[in-house]
Amino acid sequence: MDKEEQDKLKKQAAVRAAGLVKSGMKLGVGTGSTVAFLIDELGRRRKEEGLKLKAVVTTSSRSKKQMEEWGFKVDELSSVTQLDLTIDGADRLAANFDGIKGGGGALTMEKNVAVNSQKVVWIVDESKVVDRLGGFPLPVEVLPISCEQNFQRFKNAGLNPQWRMSGKERLVTHYGNYIVDLNVDPVPVPEGLAAYLDHTVGVVEHGLFLDMCEEAIIAHSDGTIEDRQK
Repeated sequence: MDKEEQDKLKKQAAVRAAGLVKSGMKLGVGTGSTVAFLIDELGRRRKEEGLKLKAVVTTSSRSKKQMEEWGFKVDELSSVTQLDLTIDGADRLAANFDGIKGGGGALTMEKNVAVNSQKVVWIVDESKVVDRLGGFPLPVEVLPISCEQNFQRFKNAGLNPQWRMSGKERLVTHYGNYIVDLNVDPVPVPEGLAAYLDHTVGVVEHGLFLDMCEEAIIAHSDGTIEDRQK
């Protein structure tokens, strides 16, 4: 599938997802190329239909800037008790609705927004859908103070770590941390790996999003849009 076709599918899924947003909602808005299409559709609805949101929280500065360009006021997550709905993309979506996220480096904020939402919807094209989690590096955000020890620990555990790079330097996240991408394909026991990472000192967050998504809007190459419910 070429990029033009993939972008067409992403836009179709994003437009369908935007239809779930109602005036008066407290909305979480994710990050990524598919979400960029979602934001444009929300902006169109604001301009043409008068869509008004009670609160908006975004998971990256890119999404924040785009929402503000459409005239939406963007809030901090700490100022919102609970979001009604969060719409985000995913790097991989398994048959049981577990996912891998963080390809854009915003996994920590993405997960914080997700767990503070009544409902989480992911919008993806069919290339992101898999039977079992895999086919994409698993990002782990680590503190600089112990990042070398974490990297070696992951290596010793057979998780095939690689530093996420930005040019010749290590990528620095919004929170000033580094990302180590683990190359495990497929992820053998997602719950077990998540528990291991959750209990590893120095790990800030990881890209295993388990038991969070309740609905997935999937754009297929034949032009159909699938609304899959958990």
